Amino acid sequence: MIVLTLSAALPQLRPPPCAGDQVCQEANGSQMAVLYLSLLFAALGSGGIRPCVAAFGAEQFVEEDSTQPKKTWVFFNWYYFALGVSILLASTVLVYIQDNVGWTWGLGIPTLAMALSIIVFLIGYPLYRNLDPAGSPHTRVLQVSVAAFRKRKIPSISDPKFLYVNEELDASISTDGLLHHTKQLKFLDKAAIVTEEDSLKSSEKPNFWRLNTVHRVEELKSILRMLPIWAAGILFATSNAQQNTFSLQQANTMERHLTKSFVIPSASMSVFGMLSMLITIVLYDRLLVRVARRITGLERGINFLQRMAIGFFIAIIATMVAGFVEVKRKHAASASGLIDSPESTIPISVFWLVPQYSLHGIAEAFMVIGHLEFFYNQAPESMRSTATALFWTSISAGDYTSTLLVTLVHKYSDWLPNRNLNKGKLEYFYWLLTLLQALNIVYYLICAKFYTFKPLSHKTEHVEGVELTTQV
Repeated sequence: MIVLTLSAALPQLRPPPCAGDQVCQEANGSQMAVLYLSLLFAALGSGGIRPCVAAFGAEQFVEEDSTQPKKTWVFFNWYYFALGVSILLASTVLVYIQDNVGWTWGLGIPTLAMALSIIVFLIGYPLYRNLDPAGSPHTRVLQVSVAAFRKRKIPSISDPKFLYVNEELDASISTDGLLHHTKQLKFLDKAAIVTEEDSLKSSEKPNFWRLNTVHRVEELKSILRMLPIWAAGILFATSNAQQNTFSLQQANTMERHLTKSFVIPSASMSVFGMLSMLITIVLYDRLLVRVARRITGLERGINFLQRMAIGFFIAIIATMVAGFVEVKRKHAASASGLIDSPESTIPISVFWLVPQYSLHGIAEAFMVIGHLEFFYNQAPESMRSTATALFWTSISAGDYTSTLLVTLVHKYSDWLPNRNLNKGKLEYFYWLLTLLQALNIVYYLICAKFYTFKPLSHKTEHVEGVELTTQV
């Protein structure tokens, strides 16, 4: 953020300003290098912060009775609420400052905020619950894979009681409880079969490249079982990505005047989605959970898999509505004789786009938070930051899928013209997304139906999930 702010503040790091009809001078190679360097640092920083901050925050919840579920769902609600508020401020207040005061202040303010956050974090550090590192979980995953491959030819064991278990060895990576054996992915169980070649003595630590405990094998199984649910989130992110692409193009052609002098920026329409998400989070936490609790008897109201299903369903409605709004917009253009005038403003209010933005915001409050909580809850305790990183990769994969889908539609149809949206068939693209999401929710429900929750040695929030399996 410091480098980015300096690139806007120092004349040597940016091209000179231009006004009116003056031809603007392009940035030179060194100026572009500084800009890209700042963006690289921002990406690396986000890659470190985002996966860890959610897992670290949830780790601060400790119940006096260890057999009771941790109310991490409350944390995830308000974590994402805080994230939403920050995005809302950035897309309104900071954008106004950048446009009306200058980019130096527009970038300098978040730089100061970032510095302040580091100071506050360091001041609070002694108060946090810190878990000691217990070795790389990625190394353990690799060790289990190698051990299972080495023993691929030995016969499987029908009784899991004969698989290798060592509670003392796994104590540092199982503070929430040992993972019990599950029947899925049985080929990995061979990594926990003791053979004569292992030369195992009771007082010795085994060679983990040949022999692993059941807990370590189940760590890998847990990650593999999460991948189908992870994949279901990709198309949701693909649908969400359209708010910043085609929805903006729609808004550019519509009537955006609030008064004679004030015009709503097209990019500001995303505020309605963000506000809907924030309101839904508050209502969910303060009202919907209490109502659902009376029906289900669960402290959280509904489990995270059910919450995600609701989000998927609302997202389907959002893209379907977007298609009908596009039909309405093109009908208004046709009635006004503006089909061949892409630069002209169509006499239809931009507020027709509010329903699709709002529905996407509501869907995000259900699905995204449920998805994040799923990864934290079902990941092995030593791999929670890695699991929350999977959450963010599903969003990035959704963005790339959106790019791929748009490219294919461009190549094989005339639905998405480059210059005149009025002559295209954007509604068909939205309905294609609706169809894909409908297929996706069927896939998701099948995955959720057969999903095996990770079993722990004592009743925790995860065991509560096991009780809910049939309900999902």
